[in-house]
Amino acid sequence: MQARNKWMVAGGVLLALLVAGWVALLLLLPSDEELAAKVSAELQVRLGVPVDVGSLGWRLFPVPAVVVQDVATRQTPPVTIKKLTVHPSLPALLDGRLQFDRADLDGAVLPQLSLRALDKGAGVALSSPDATMLERLVFRDVTWISRRGMAVVFEGEVDFDPAWRPREAQLRRPGVLPATDLRLTRQGREDRWTTQIRIGGGTADGEVEIKTRDKGRLRLEGTLKPQGVEVASAMAAFNRRSVISGEASGDTTLLADGDTVGELAQTLHTKTVFSMRGARLLRFDLDKAVRSLGRDHAGQTALDTVTGQMDTQNTPRGMVVTYTGVRATSGVLTASGQARVANRQIESEFAVDLVDGIIGVPLKVSGPFEDVKVSVPAGAVAGAAVGTAVLPGIGTAIGARIGATLGKIFGSEPDSPKPPAARSGKP
Repeated sequence: MQARNKWMVAGGVLLALLVAGWVALLLLLPSDEELAAKVSAELQVRLGVPVDVGSLGWRLFPVPAVVVQDVATRQTPPVTIKKLTVHPSLPALLDGRLQFDRADLDGAVLPQLSLRALDKGAGVALSSPDATMLERLVFRDVTWISRRGMAVVFEGEVDFDPAWRPREAQLRRPGVLPATDLRLTRQGREDRWTTQIRIGGGTADGEVEIKTRDKGRLRLEGTLKPQGVEVASAMAAFNRRSVISGEASGDTTLLADGDTVGELAQTLHTKTVFSMRGARLLRFDLDKAVRSLGRDHAGQTALDTVTGQMDTQNTPRGMVVTYTGVRATSGVLTASGQARVANRQIESEFAVDLVDGIIGVPLKVSGPFEDVKVSVPAGAVAGAAVGTAVLPGIGTAIGARIGATLGKIFGSEPDSPKPPAARSGKP
């Protein structure tokens, strides 16, 4: 009986201590209103724009947490958060500092155009040794809105080292097959990460590094090695349509400079030397376009090989994609040339050879994606007519090349961007 009473007394003392501890915690911790005001003020300092918090409340069981709902920046369009549950570090909170052990983000919308205004916060997060610490972030149903209004949903998790350096990070496209994801792993204490990417049924593994240069300026360098990436599938994983299908492999280099992480993203330049096999132009019949001198190009083109170099450059007005040294073969046809894509407009010039390396028909593809024009310069049309009279078939192509060259030399091509032989269509 005495032993039982001792256990009861010990249990009563422990219970009393726990109750007293919770009471003390409730008295010492700030109220919901005070914490909401502090969080709003802190976010405005970190992000550089006013932030509205719909509701904020404490949850003490099973572990202390703060639940924040309906957060929105005062921007057009706003960055919004549906629900954010954060688990604060109690010692840091009692010391008057905001520090979190874990955060769970459920539902958010991140417009690219609005995120540019938050660049200040990104700079503090990377470079300041006393920046707010977060041990782990788990996010679900996060929608990225491109500057053109394209929506893509992501999920994933990030484990942070001091000063917000990601130690481990995973980014996934939920519900997308084949699997599309990115994994980053930090190498020791250096600002260098190995990358593992799965996309389009292939991989693009490599390494990225951020260097701090004079006056704190940042420089990002990296390399990736795409292998067996099905291009149409990779584009579809991000809700985009591709004009070509086929497996691509190659080598990619990445380079960017800026004072903040945001500027690194805005100035990122990539260069990829690639080759494709089993390729197919999905909405363009190359043979038909050549034989009709641009008047008809509806259909598809099976390609034996495609090689070239693709450069992408992020700019304040969007990404510019440049293709150089492009060479594609399809049976007896060979096409070579270059192209530039920006603001959903394409400008390209190709020479299509009927006999490899000997003769060619110049072909232009230009205009907005919604109304692309395929044409042969006026001088080439005249030359083709002369060539047909001399030698049908091959003579047409010889005459086209001669006619196009003379047209450039003597200025016989019309100044209008809409040559007579143009025909509208969607490749």
